[in-house]
Amino acid sequence: MSSKVSVSAVRESVRAVLAQSEEKKRNFVETIELQIGLKNYDPQRDKRFSGTIKLPNVPRPKMSVCVLGDAFHCDQAKAAGMEFQSVEDLKKLNKNKKLIKKLAKKYDAFVASEALIKQIPRLLGPGLHKVGKFPTPVTHNDDLTAKADEIRATIKFQLKKVLCLGIAVAHVNMTEEQSVANIMLAINFLVSLLKKNWQNVKSLYIKSSMGKPERLY
Repeated sequence: MSSKVSVSAVRESVRAVLAQSEEKKRNFVETIELQIGLKNYDPQRDKRFSGTIKLPNVPRPKMSVCVLGDAFHCDQAKAAGMEFQSVEDLKKLNKNKKLIKKLAKKYDAFVASEALIKQIPRLLGPGLHKVGKFPTPVTHNDDLTAKADEIRATIKFQLKKVLCLGIAVAHVNMTEEQSVANIMLAINFLVSLLKKNWQNVKSLYIKSSMGKPERLY
């Protein structure tokens, strides 16, 4: 399935986005978002698609990941300077919905020791699952930092009730090449999820947090 968006077109748009962000330097690293408009889709009747893909370059390096760990992983997290919660910490929340909500809000994502995964619903109820932050399992052979980076590099396309999506695919401190590689992979993966591929794509834009949108398609 050939892409209807050429690498050179993406490169031009990335250049424009980066130039804008250079002109007006912000005090934070702007994210570059891929904005997608869909057509010929009925979210009520059509099967809602969902898919995740790992990008070659981490689009959200500042994304916070918390380790819900057994003793081994808590020690590892401590050594790596990562935030963590032990089973004891989780028990202290006492299934209090407000506290669990606060925990879910504080972090962008969670990883949990394999031994703990089954206990999460018992300890925390459906709180994390509801907000789409159910922990990714880690084993004792996994490197926590690498696992956290893998989560930061993974993006998810999911159709909900509206026909537009916005996904963080890069940031302005990346090189042009890194941004282009991420954006091309994201677009082609999205199109592969769609029922009629390109026929379902109405528009594609990229834009930095504070910049104006650049049309790709």
